Amino acid sequence: MRMSRYFLPVLKETPSEAQIVSHRYMLRAGMIKQAAAGIYSWLPLGFKVLKRIEAIVHEEQQRAGHIPMLMPTLQSADLWRESGRYDDYGQEMLRITDRHGRDMLYGPTNEELITDIFRSHVSSYKDLPLTLYHIQWKFRDEIRPRFGVMRGREFLMKDGYNFDLTKEDALHAYNRHLVSYLRSYERMGLQAIPMRADGGPIGGDYTHEFLVLAETGESEVFYDSDITDLRFGERAIDYDSVEQCQAVLEEFTSRYARTDETHDAALFEQVPEDRRRVARGIEVGQIFYFGTKYSDAMGAMVVDQSGARVPVHMGSHGIGVSRLLGAIIEASHDERGIIWPEGVTPFHCGIVNLKQGDAEADAACEALYAALDALGLEPLYDDRDERAGGKFATMDLIGLPWRITVGPRGLKNGVVELTSRRSGESEELPPEAAVERIAQIYGCATA
Repeated sequence: MRMSRYFLPVLKETPSEAQIVSHRYMLRAGMIKQAAAGIYSWLPLGFKVLKRIEAIVHEEQQRAGHIPMLMPTLQSADLWRESGRYDDYGQEMLRITDRHGRDMLYGPTNEELITDIFRSHVSSYKDLPLTLYHIQWKFRDEIRPRFGVMRGREFLMKDGYNFDLTKEDALHAYNRHLVSYLRSYERMGLQAIPMRADGGPIGGDYTHEFLVLAETGESEVFYDSDITDLRFGERAIDYDSVEQCQAVLEEFTSRYARTDETHDAALFEQVPEDRRRVARGIEVGQIFYFGTKYSDAMGAMVVDQSGARVPVHMGSHGIGVSRLLGAIIEASHDERGIIWPEGVTPFHCGIVNLKQGDAEADAACEALYAALDALGLEPLYDDRDERAGGKFATMDLIGLPWRITVGPRGLKNGVVELTSRRSGESEELPPEAAVERIAQIYGCATA
């Protein structure tokens, strides 16, 4: 993409309504625009990051053996009456009446709808285990939407649902989700700590939230600092192995880590004093096992090996896809702007032409652009006739992790400048070597 053809409405001033870093930078970088309280249009730059995050979630869910689908945003109130949640859910639920007088709702979550799908098509234990998921827009009518996409009313979420014959099978599904979530967050450049949490309106007493530590987090969290040294990394895992998934669960949840809702002061006191930490965290996902709560209420039964009809054991598992953009920015920024991790960056690198209109500089930029494009990478070429300082400020604000700067002086010596947004370090390289370095960073093969 060339900057002269892109829609990037960058703001020089910080809007007064933006109270936290992620909201300020998302508005200033032209990523979102508020349409109504807690509801945003996703402009091209923000939409690209959203799709990067969504792609990682899809890849890791399918790696774990989970099957994608799509359910509607509007649901029948009758299903929620069956489960008993229609009146219990509260004012966060947006209730709607259609032209025929039927009660509908804009789904805040999908346990009822997926259970209805399951009971309509599955009747035998031979079709289990089964995990279905989708990534879909949700709506919760927050009383005070704030902090941009961090606490909006409309948001994009991945929600998945497992159906299993026994509690043991369902807990393996729980562990499988925990592993897949750890992989997903690390690919996004985040450390998301699984913490014992409260079931809330979803239900169930076996649940973990994944929290990213940040000063602007909504939740107070208490944890053993040893947990921040853990990384899942590139280890291979067999998602069908109960033992391997259970071992990861124990590795990442055996140390004390809880939200304020489940904090146990007596247990926390058992953590060595020098490792006790109290901080704030941003919730970016949650996994639940809730047994037969919905299958009992809605008649989701299968015939087991003995011929008896039994309710299936279920769990639900969510990742806040749109919220993750805010969390990543909160965890990765400086005073100049966003610093995107390579896994989610909207463009793989920026190309800055210091003297637009100079034949040699223009040709070198075009050659870099073509070489990166041929590798399947997406560069953003700032080909505007603007001052160099303004171009650098825009690149810093939008946070591309790498920048190639091209100018007549460097080209006379046969080099361009490659700069890391995170470290600020620059290196002069021949143009071909700069392309080679970017290709290595993103794991692309070169000729």
